[in-house]
Amino acid sequence: MGKRGSGVLLHITSLPSIHGVGDFGPEAYRFADFLEDSEQTFWQILPLNPTDGACGNSPYFSGSAFAMDPVFISMEKLTDQGLLSGSDFGLWPGFTAGRVDYHHAMQYKIRLLKKAHENFKGSGLDSKYNDFCQKHSHWLDDFALFSALKKKFDGEAWNRWPKPIKDRNVEALAKEEAALRQGVEEEKFYQYLLLTQWFELKSYCNKKGIKIVGDLPIYVSYDSCDVWVNQSIFKLDKAQEPYAVSGVPPDYFSETGQLWNNPVYRWDVLQKTGYDWWIRRMEHTLYCFDLVRIDHFRGLVNFWEIPANDKTALNGRWAPVPSQDFFNALVKRFPDFPFIAEDLGFITPDVIEVMENFKLPGMKVLIFAFGEDDPMHPYLPHTYPKNCVAYTGTHDNNTLMGWFKKEADTEQKQRLFRYLYREAPVERLHWEMIRLLMMSVADTVIVPMQDILGLGEEARMNQPAMASGNWSWRLLPDQITPTIVNRLRILAETYGRA
Repeated sequence: MGKRGSGVLLHITSLPSIHGVGDFGPEAYRFADFLEDSEQTFWQILPLNPTDGACGNSPYFSGSAFAMDPVFISMEKLTDQGLLSGSDFGLWPGFTAGRVDYHHAMQYKIRLLKKAHENFKGSGLDSKYNDFCQKHSHWLDDFALFSALKKKFDGEAWNRWPKPIKDRNVEALAKEEAALRQGVEEEKFYQYLLLTQWFELKSYCNKKGIKIVGDLPIYVSYDSCDVWVNQSIFKLDKAQEPYAVSGVPPDYFSETGQLWNNPVYRWDVLQKTGYDWWIRRMEHTLYCFDLVRIDHFRGLVNFWEIPANDKTALNGRWAPVPSQDFFNALVKRFPDFPFIAEDLGFITPDVIEVMENFKLPGMKVLIFAFGEDDPMHPYLPHTYPKNCVAYTGTHDNNTLMGWFKKEADTEQKQRLFRYLYREAPVERLHWEMIRLLMMSVADTVIVPMQDILGLGEEARMNQPAMASGNWSWRLLPDQITPTIVNRLRILAETYGRA
């Protein structure tokens, strides 16, 4: 990644907002100001794709690999544009600060977005909107129709739609698009607002020297526009249902492995197309972000393939990917190759070989370093290579304080204090551990906002294998104090990351 730097992991949904969920509005700009004031150079977020309440609103299970979630649209910005007025808002639901209320926030915002769409017609912005629709037609047209059809069929999965539509008969699709024109145009309008507001925010960050690190889920949901449109590149049977699904074998998080249930790719078909879908996906992702973390990177070398009817991931098998050919195609298209490989978990020599061949930085997670008495443990800071991204923890782990108070046993605590060379006060322990990373040789350090604040397990973002209760933590407006800004700035300056 070139030079030393540091940053913060905070998803957009976790920003403060009076609208029930963080968005691209004023608090996002305030957070960018905080990053600048504390001399941070990276803002890492989670995927921005649409989420589904049936999947716990996980950003890693989406109906589109290209679209963004309308929940991120700032109502304040629409008001500034004249697309909404004070009288449009009506009675405010009174959302709870500190937690995301996806369902009610989306209901509240969609009502306002429909009103904004009505006001948009004849507003003089039509030419920009038309240019946007033409530029993004390769994914936008299908996604808008898919979304409108989902509403028409009361949320039914696409494989339960009438046969001509699920089979994508050209005449049937044209007829549906004409009948659902209002809904299709609304979906396109929402995506226009999203990308417009996103690039305004991204430009604001970039001008302050802050790079946005996006996140790319390796898989897409079965009930997604991507699978409906590109059925041939997924392992589907004659009934158009997956016969093999994704997951991982038993690991740190689960004794029976993790069963994700995404359809897996037919890499033989992808290879024959020159990896067209993947290249278009990567191109769009890099259009939106400065750098991209590839979630579950090892699945692009070989992947755990599980029979679709299994209830656990135990009976899966490792299936190969033509990884050298695939990455050669990516490098040819994207010479700078600004990717971070999420290489946590069971990593085999072939995965390491691909990372080394393409000079991809991997991840190091500090809270994993003290589980065994190994002075050369690969997650201890003195063993880090320069070309890596070091984290205190990720969105899938407990917070630092949650880990120390609820998960670390006596031996782990003793190893940590021995590494720190003193028994640090618990109330300052998170700063001591952040300092360990800041002073390491790792080019890049990313710290979750919860760890900077020293919050406990109540602020954990996600607990893998739990279907509900995740992704809901939010920052409170007054939690970032001048003391926190000053401490973070001093660490960045002291260890050459400013």
